Amino acid sequence: MSVPSNAVFTVSQLNQRAKQLLEISFAAVRVEGEISNLSRPSSGHWYFTLKDQGAQVRCAMFRSRVAGIRFGVKEGDKVELRAKVSLYENRGDYQLIVDAMKPAGEGALQLAYEQLKSRLAAEGLFAQEVKKPVQPVNRVAVITSPTGAAVHDMLTVFKRRNPSVRIDIYPTQVQGKEATPQIVAAIERANRDAVQNQQNGPQAIIVGRGGGSLEDLWCFNEEAVARAIFHSQLPVVSAVGHETDVTIADFVADVRAPTPSAAAELLSSDRSLSQNQYLQLKQRLLQATRTHLQQQQQKLHYLFSRLRTPQQQLQSAAQRLDQFELRLQAVWQNQQRQRSHQLENLNQRVAHQHPVRQLNNYQNQLSNLEKQLQQTIQQRLNSAQQALQQQVQLLQSLSPLEVLARGYSLTQHPNGHVIDDANQVSSGDRIQTRLHQGWLECEVVETYSSDTGGGDAGGIPTEND
Repeated sequence: MSVPSNAVFTVSQLNQRAKQLLEISFAAVRVEGEISNLSRPSSGHWYFTLKDQGAQVRCAMFRSRVAGIRFGVKEGDKVELRAKVSLYENRGDYQLIVDAMKPAGEGALQLAYEQLKSRLAAEGLFAQEVKKPVQPVNRVAVITSPTGAAVHDMLTVFKRRNPSVRIDIYPTQVQGKEATPQIVAAIERANRDAVQNQQNGPQAIIVGRGGGSLEDLWCFNEEAVARAIFHSQLPVVSAVGHETDVTIADFVADVRAPTPSAAAELLSSDRSLSQNQYLQLKQRLLQATRTHLQQQQQKLHYLFSRLRTPQQQLQSAAQRLDQFELRLQAVWQNQQRQRSHQLENLNQRVAHQHPVRQLNNYQNQLSNLEKQLQQTIQQRLNSAQQALQQQVQLLQSLSPLEVLARGYSLTQHPNGHVIDDANQVSSGDRIQTRLHQGWLECEVVETYSSDTGGGDAGGIPTEND
C-alpha cells in the first residue's frame, strides 16, 4: 500500500490505514504467551495482555468467541491464541482480536477432559464396585445417530450373530451442541420404557457412535452424559469411536466396547464374524474425511478473517463501550472512596463535639477546680491559723495579767472601774487591788498627787528600783 510522499493524513485516517494494513498483512496468526491484566466486563467480552519476557500486546476476545473456551482461564496462564492483528482506532493501540484460545502445549479440550475426569473419579463414578453386570440380552436400546455408520454396523452384527434380538433405536445427534441434551434424554427415556414395559422394554443400553476427532466426540465427555449413564438402572455399554478413542462415557459405563460393532457382540450371542477389514477401511475413510474437513475449515477461517463484516464493526463498538464502562467504574469507585473519607472525617468531628464527650470534659475541669479550691482553702486556713496564733501570742504578751506576773497590781473601784490616778479616790474609799495571785480589799488612808509617797507608806517603786 503506497502512500504519496506529500500526503497529509488526519489522525483518524492514519489509524484507519494502519488498521487496514495490519489486518491484511496479519489476517491469521498463532501467538503464544502469558495472560495478564485479565478483565471480564458484564458484556461478556474479555480484555487482557499477552506477554513474554521481552514484550507484550493487548488482546480482545469477544463474547461469541469466549463461549467456545472449554477450560478455566486465569492470570498467569500460558496460552496459544489464534488471532488477527488489528488496531483500536480511537486510541491508536495495536492489538490482537482473538478467535480461539487453548493452553500452551496442551489442547483446551484435553485440559477440560482431564479436569472432569479427575473430579468424577474423586466422586466415585468410575468405581468398579458400582458397575452392573453385562451379558447377552434379547432387547437392546441403541442410542446413536440413525444415519451414521455406527448404527449400521451394530444392526449388521446383531443380524448376523442373533437375528432374534430386538433393537430399539433412540435417535440422537452424536456431535454438536444439541447432542448432549438429546443423549441424556434418550438414556432417561430408555430407563422409563424398561420400567413401564417390563415384557418388551429394553434390557441394556448401547451409547455410541463412530470415530472422530476429540471435538467430534466431545458430547461423550460432557458431565451431563456421564451422570446420566451413572444413574441409569439399565446396564450401559459405551461404544464411542475406535479403540484408541477413550471418552468420559467409557469410564462411567458398566462396560466399554472399543467399537460399536464390539458392543453389539457383547450383547448378542457368540458367532464368529470379523469386521476388521471393514473397520480399518472405515477408520481410514473417517481419518481422510476429518483431515479434509480440517483443511477446508482452516481455509474458511482465513477467508472469513479477511472480510470486514458488520460483526467486526459491532465488535469494535462493543470494545469502545467496554472501555467506557471500565472508566465509569473507576470514577465511581474513586467517588465512593472520597465519600467514605468525608464521612469518616465528619464522624470524627461529631464524636469530638458530642455532648457526652463535652460533659466528660466539663466534669474533669470541675474536678480539677474542686481540687484547686480545696487546696486554696486549706492553704488560706493554715495561713489564718498561723496569723491567729501570732495574734494570740501578741495579745498574751500585752495582757495585764502578764504585767501582774511581773509584780505589778491593778487597782479598781468595786464597780470595776480601773483607778489610774490618785485623784480618782478619796480617803476612806474602799478599793480592790488585783495581784497576780488573788485580790486585796483595801481602804484609802491618804492620797498623794506625786510619785513620792508620804508617811510610812514609803515611795512607790519605779522602773529604776
